[in-house]
Amino acid sequence: MRCIQCLPQPLLARPFERFKLTASLLSLATAVPPFPVSQAEAKATGRALFAGRKALFDRLSGVFDNAEIDERQLVAPLAWYGENHGWSERNRTYLAAADALFIEAARGAIERAGLQPSDIDGVIAVSTTGIATPSLEARNAKALGLRPDIRRVPIFGLGCAGGVSGLATAARLAAADPGSRWLFVTVETCSISIRLDSDDPAAIVATALFGDGSAAAVISTDGDAIAFVEGSGERLWPDTLGIMGWRVEDPGLAVVFDRAIPPFLEANLSAGLDSILASMGMSFADFDRLCSHPGGAKVLTAMESALGLQTGTLDLEREVLREHGNMSAPTVLFVLQKLIERGLPGRTLMTALGPGFTLAALSLRRP
Repeated sequence: MRCIQCLPQPLLARPFERFKLTASLLSLATAVPPFPVSQAEAKATGRALFAGRKALFDRLSGVFDNAEIDERQLVAPLAWYGENHGWSERNRTYLAAADALFIEAARGAIERAGLQPSDIDGVIAVSTTGIATPSLEARNAKALGLRPDIRRVPIFGLGCAGGVSGLATAARLAAADPGSRWLFVTVETCSISIRLDSDDPAAIVATALFGDGSAAAVISTDGDAIAFVEGSGERLWPDTLGIMGWRVEDPGLAVVFDRAIPPFLEANLSAGLDSILASMGMSFADFDRLCSHPGGAKVLTAMESALGLQTGTLDLEREVLREHGNMSAPTVLFVLQKLIERGLPGRTLMTALGPGFTLAALSLRRP
């Protein structure tokens, strides 16, 4: 593991982009798969399934207790995870589950926007936990009732940052074509990457953290806005490719979680956000609340520490983590949904971290 002092400063900082015409978030919907599992069940099952590497599991089993997760929803029954599945079978499971979650979340977002599927002009589909060619929006266009001339932007590889980056992409496209209506959908089935054939400690961490889910939103320059999307930005740090991501191996995807993530955030997150916000003439103090991807309990604590927030400030993030685990890209949108239900503050800063190592940020302003 690389020492945190050796991790370099940010390489690329794209200025926080103000849209020429402010885009509006018209709706938001979420969906989860039908197989709930409690953390106690997950720990007991993990202990049984990792029996051949008992010493490894015993050494790391505390992650189940410290993850601050009560329940997760999975795309397959618990018994499925104890069976041997190769890449082909795992991806078939991904496709079936992703199609169902895509349709449920997309329909919810379109209905909440007061629209018909035929009113949608373009779709951004974000997913990194499986391969779909044709991509998810093409596979599900007919079932949703989308027009044959729908514009499509499938995006792969964003990981946990995809919820913020995907929403920002939809907002940029909507602002570039005033009056057009864009559907953003993100689906992740992280649990199918759970692996029992690995001695990598990250495999057990994944077993303790991963859940599955989907979220969708409709973005346009017209309509009754829940919030205005003011701008977005990203920051990429060099020589950090090994901090987070996937390895493609014969049985399937293998998660990459570096133990350096929390200390890296404590050392770099504040300066990263400050430089992005300064480029748009703002500061962190101009925001009333964060809306952040809750990658894990230690990540949330590190974020609060790095940004000078009182411990427990990210309460909605902890609620989502407790109720759903880490679903990757959709998770931050579950947090946003709770924030909308509670009542959006004047200005909200959405953040998410993903492979790269990347920070994605987006500014929301209450109408």
